[in-house]
This record gives sequence, structure tokens and C-alpha cells, in this order.
Amino acid sequence: MKRILTGLPQYTTNGSTDLIYPFRWQIRNRFESSTSRSQIAMKLDRLEQILERAASRRITVIGDLMLDEFVWGKVGRISPEAPVPVVEVTGESFYPGGAANVARNLREFVDHVAVIGMLGKDRSGSQLRELLAEQNIDTSSVIEDENFCTIVKTRIIALHQQVVRVDREKILTPSSKQIAMAVDAVCDSFKETDAIIFEDYGKGFVTTELVTQIARDAVAAGKIVAADPNPQHSVDWRGVTVVKPNRAEAFLAAGIPWRDAEEPSIKDADLEHAGNALLEKWETQYVLITLGEHGMMLFRQNETPHYIRTKARQVFDVSGAGDTAIALFTLGLVSGATPIEAAEIANYGSAVVVSKLGTATVTRDELIASFRDDSEDG
Repeated sequence: MKRILTGLPQYTTNGSTDLIYPFRWQIRNRFESSTSRSQIAMKLDRLEQILERAASRRITVIGDLMLDEFVWGKVGRISPEAPVPVVEVTGESFYPGGAANVARNLREFVDHVAVIGMLGKDRSGSQLRELLAEQNIDTSSVIEDENFCTIVKTRIIALHQQVVRVDREKILTPSSKQIAMAVDAVCDSFKETDAIIFEDYGKGFVTTELVTQIARDAVAAGKIVAADPNPQHSVDWRGVTVVKPNRAEAFLAAGIPWRDAEEPSIKDADLEHAGNALLEKWETQYVLITLGEHGMMLFRQNETPHYIRTKARQVFDVSGAGDTAIALFTLGLVSGATPIEAAEIANYGSAVVVSKLGTATVTRDELIASFRDDSEDG
């Protein structure tokens, strides 16, 4: 069996294509922006200027660390034991996931990224540390707990489709001592840190106590503090710089009954109600709501909501797109971009990521190329 730690295995889809799978992983539709290409909010030279500044920034990501495993294979028959496909494994790939994937996205643009979270004293924890070390991501403040099992998400992929996902996880809230360790680690590097991102996957590490202690001092010192929330996990985000929910998460957090999206999104009254309610609830400067194939909506205090249409042409895998969005929006803000420019950068970056298979990132060259393509088409 070929084991692959970086990149994606090359294989052909020479199995039967007549099998019907219960889960469709990829979306092959093309999503074209209805906005004229000449209406791009940011010029290419402005993007390059922002990215030049970004290289020297130092960002810390705090949250649920995971190991993402992809088992690649091909399908030629249905199991005689049950109506499920038999996957013949051809390779495996491992990537940093969860909050670690946010750090991985940032590392493409920033010289120094640190992660703080919890790992078990197990093989998966060691493997995740090794993957992060290969990318020069600082793990010196990661907390190890012998009672914790490192979170692993295993996706089995055949014919470019996810057949099944297997989660190995144990929800464990950090102790007061562990919270103090995380707070001390942030405080020790406070002067050198430009931004902090809380990435909450609802696995227990991110708590109101942790957020409050860190965010209060960070915001007071003029640091950017961003949060990617989990709707099933109650955390008080009041006072942070920006919170980035998706549409479903925003409705749930705002206490608004779910309704299908109105198109175009700029006329979605429920979405506008949710965004404005969250600005007030969280007392934050910005709320960035991601809308999947419909783009993003940026809400600002005392400003009209700003809608950004999707830049995605083809979508294969949406896993990790939210990680890219919060990473690049924060990166933009800390590098001198306006909120709208930061949202544009996040939108373009997410569009690149969803066109790839696996837990992917966007590189600096890919982001610039995506902007250049739109500029030339305009």
C-alpha cells in the first residue's frame, strides 16, 4: 500500500461508474459570478502589496486540533454482505485538520504560525506534530493529556467521492490548569503576536473561560482576534474583532428559524436580520457569514452589509473551506487590508480550495493567479 503524507495520489477512475452511492461528495456544477468581472473590488497590485506585508506577521491559532486521514481507493463491485461498495485501497494521505488546518493555510503566507490545542499521548498525536513540524508550524505550546485521544477523521474516497467518514474523538474540556497553561503561552508571546484565531470545532477545547481571558487583553492591546464558531457549542464571543459563521450557524446563533436562502443573497432579508443580530449579540466589529456556492456577506457596525459573490468555477470538496476563509480574512486585516478587501481575499482563497480534493490550502501563487484571471477576463 502506498502511503502518502503530502500531496494527492494520482489514480484513474477505471472502476465501474454505474454504482449508485448514498453520499455525493463533490458538486460538479460551475458557479459563475453574475457580477461583471470589471467590478472587482481590489486591484492585483493592491493584493500583492497586502501579501508582502503578510509575510512578517505572527499569528496564533487556538482550538481543536485534528488529524485528517484520507483513504483512497477504487470500487468495482458491491459487497455480498450488505448493499455497500467494496473499496480496494490504493493509498493514504494525512493532513493537519481542524484548527491545525487553519494554521496550515496561514503558513502559506506567514513566516510564523503557532497552534495551541490538545493532543493525546498517542501515535496520531505524534503524527500530527510531525506534519506540523514539517511545515514549520510552532507546536511548543500544544498541551498533551494522557486521558485524551487525538481526534482523527478518516475519509474513504473512491472515484472522487466520499464513501464514508469515520470519526475517532473524545470530547474533553480543558481543566483550569490547562486553560491557565494556554493563557500563559499566549501572554508570553503577546508582544510578538499580531493576531489570534479561535477555531471551534465543538470538541471541547475552546471555552468561554479561555476566550474571555485571552481576547480581553488581546483586543485591549490592539490585536486582531477572530473566531470561527460552532453552533452546537456555546461560547461567549463578545468583544472579539470578527466572528465567521456559515449561514446555518448564523441563523442558529441569532435564534432565527431556518429558511432556504433567497437569491440573490443581497435580497435575503433573513440573512440580513441574522447578521445584524449577531453584530449586536457578540459586540464585534465584523460578522462574516459564508454562503457556500453563493459567496459571503460581510456585516459591519453602522454600515450596509457588503455582499461578495462566489469566485468558484468548479467545486469538488468543501471540507476546509471555512478554515481558509477565517485564515485569510484575519490575514488580510492584520496586513493592512480594509474589511472588504480582506473578505475579497478570503472569498478568492476559498474558491481555490473547494476546487481541490482533500483538506487543501491555497498558495500565494494560486491566490494571485485567481485574481489575475478575473482581472484579465474583465
